[in-house]
Amino acid sequence: MMTKKPRGKSGRPIIRHGAYSYLTRLTVPDHRAYLRPYLSAIREGLIRDLGPDETDLTTAQRLLIDRIVGQAGVIRLIEEHCREQGIFQGRLLQPVLAKNYGSFVNSLRLNLQALGIDKRAGEKILNPLELAATIDSQKAEIVDPGASEGQEKPIETSDEKSK
Repeated sequence: MMTKKPRGKSGRPIIRHGAYSYLTRLTVPDHRAYLRPYLSAIREGLIRDLGPDETDLTTAQRLLIDRIVGQAGVIRLIEEHCREQGIFQGRLLQPVLAKNYGSFVNSLRLNLQALGIDKRAGEKILNPLELAATIDSQKAEIVDPGASEGQEKPIETSDEKSK
């Protein structure tokens, strides 16, 4: 016996990924309750990255963090729906992926940039060769502090040597 999916007013099947209810009720649907700790960790991590405490943040930063957590929630709900239902619906991409997913991901990226969190922090990491060169230059400074700064040593003349 084949059961029919519930249909909306337009006659299309009702999609139950939870993103709509998350946006309207500001809570994760019960069947996706396992995402609540994930979203809380995102919020706590962003607060920790910007200031040790939420009271150290500006109003704009708190607002951006709340928007980022909301966008991350919608994105994860869509991803979980696609994990369960598949990426394709027949021969077409799932409607939620085709219509909304890309805009939410891009909006999340832009909000993270506005918050000041971007890939530049990762560029500061040195590769092993650069790290070794930095250590060598620091050792050279300890041995001869003037030589590493580009300062020339005074040339001793024969009169100074005899003294």
